[in-house]
Amino acid sequence: MIAIMLAGAVAALCSLLGTRFLIKWFSTRGQGQPILGKEDLGPEHHMGKQGTPTMGGLAIVASALIGWLVAHTRDIAFSDQAMIVWVGILGMSFMGFLDDWIKVKKRHNRGIFWKQKNYITMLMSFGIAWWLVAATGIEESISVTRAGDLGFEVPQVVWVLWAGLIIWATTNAVNVTDGLDGLAGGSALMGFGAFMIISYWTFRNPEIYSVVNPLDMGVLAASFAGACLGFLWWNAAPARIFMGDVGALAIGAALASLALTLNTHLLLILICGINVVEAG
Repeated sequence: MIAIMLAGAVAALCSLLGTRFLIKWFSTRGQGQPILGKEDLGPEHHMGKQGTPTMGGLAIVASALIGWLVAHTRDIAFSDQAMIVWVGILGMSFMGFLDDWIKVKKRHNRGIFWKQKNYITMLMSFGIAWWLVAATGIEESISVTRAGDLGFEVPQVVWVLWAGLIIWATTNAVNVTDGLDGLAGGSALMGFGAFMIISYWTFRNPEIYSVVNPLDMGVLAASFAGACLGFLWWNAAPARIFMGDVGALAIGAALASLALTLNTHLLLILICGINVVEAG
């Protein structure tokens, strides 16, 4: 429990300070978020947010990683699941960073990857799902919870396709949610908080739940919860910085991966209900 609290606290502090640094960095260089292109339709009042610094997700991802690493000074072993998940998170974040950077440089709200981004993130999602199956002892079943015998077994290829679809859909849902001040960060904070509790409960009751290394996943969830909390100080209305794709894609990958590694796939619909409604 101390490791989980440490991860959240360190990540929150780093995010609070790191986001403030990014606001100053991008503001002094005149690098802000373009809101609407000439071919787009949208609310007129959104134009008032033109030029607000973006790519605040850099602080979220970096802070979460720092919090996760610092928590492992508490004699917690690094798990294969968490490290693979981190590779996926960083890959999605890099993809989002490229898109954000091009938007800022071209002063247009659509990056060069806006048409291809769905296909690239889909391939990355299936790659993460396959790696989890190939390199870890992840449970290859679909269920709401691993209590008792709830859920049903599926062939490995079906699980990979199902898991890849979940990762891809969640990253896109979070990305769509990142449109109002504090909405994506606030909903993500609640989601990571839920997975943090689920992870710790699973860790404390190994005789009931068949999940591998739930504590490390709980630390990961806590680090992202803390990072989102620190970011929200600056992103709540009126937002002084936007999360950007660099943060939204990373958060989506993290939430989906937590649901998969904890084998609570179907609960993801409830935990990320706001994202589901926004995407719909």
